Amino acid sequence: MTSKEYIQKLRTAKYPLRGNKPKAMKAQMKIFESLDDHLMPDVYGNGEVIENFEKLLSEEFKKPGAIFFPSGTMAQQIALRVLCDRRGLKRVAYHPLCHLEIHEQGGIKELHHIETVLLGDADRVFTLEDLKEMDDVSVVLFELPQREIGGQLPSWDELVSMVNFCRERGIYTHLDGARIYECLPYYEKTVEEVGQLFDSVYVSFYKTFGGVTGAMLIGDEAMMIEAKIWKRRHGGDLYQLFPYIVTASEAYLRNKDKMQGYYEGAKAYAGKLSKVSGIKIIPEVPVSNMFHIHFDETPEVVMERLAYVIDEKNIALFGGIATNTDSLAKTEVYIGDAYGEVEELLVDQAIGLYEKEKLG
Repeated sequence: MTSKEYIQKLRTAKYPLRGNKPKAMKAQMKIFESLDDHLMPDVYGNGEVIENFEKLLSEEFKKPGAIFFPSGTMAQQIALRVLCDRRGLKRVAYHPLCHLEIHEQGGIKELHHIETVLLGDADRVFTLEDLKEMDDVSVVLFELPQREIGGQLPSWDELVSMVNFCRERGIYTHLDGARIYECLPYYEKTVEEVGQLFDSVYVSFYKTFGGVTGAMLIGDEAMMIEAKIWKRRHGGDLYQLFPYIVTASEAYLRNKDKMQGYYEGAKAYAGKLSKVSGIKIIPEVPVSNMFHIHFDETPEVVMERLAYVIDEKNIALFGGIATNTDSLAKTEVYIGDAYGEVEELLVDQAIGLYEKEKLG
């Protein structure tokens, strides 16, 4: 089975277990029907609709300011540029599988001429020892949870030690907090407690919450002044952003307090899958609502078997199937609302059918 055929089959499943169920465009637009008849749209980054949302996030994080951006890519590059300029050194450090390193076509280097230092090994979170060995930098970027390695996290004590190490040396810290709310149950902390560790934080509104798109950069007032200038330079001050803002704020308020349930769902699902032969779960016990699975077979074989489960049980056990460095199948499991909407017995039957097909 080809990837294209498998994706088409995925769309037919009545019960997708990954993330939140996709909504048709008309369904996503219904939120506008509840708006105040007199609420006016934003204009070039100004107006009640955008300023109220920015104020909400700055208050949640107990930081002086927040700016809404159309994309996290834009927000993070600008945050790093501002902090590098502040310290007078165009060099930042981050994990080898950081979004800026592998998904942005080198934007931070090409657009801002910022040098990057890779911390630690690709298959683990970086540590205090890795920081001690790095060259001088202006900013260390942390990602919590670390998406490309299954949502892994450092311990809270290790995280605090690393941030303190940077602070003592005059190095700024920025949090890629696209999924920051997803790590709160594991740390047993509030978003304020996590966010206060860092000089700046980025939050995504589609990855965790299921909004259409959009991001928030949160930090001190001086950063917000500079970030607004860079936002204009990047073309981020669109004439009106209200379709993104309204859907982002609605999704945020609707889902931000669901993370404990998502986390418990991830641990429960990983526990079920851990009994299936030929599957390796990373991390073995999830520390967020995300984990990765590596199979002992090729993507074509795995997709064929998963398609059969969809035909028989109407359940999509996983999302897309990719290829790892050994040319074997891998996938990312991401728990949202969808998992909790399916009866546990049905999930167990689908997993049992998958294993039965594997064993022949």
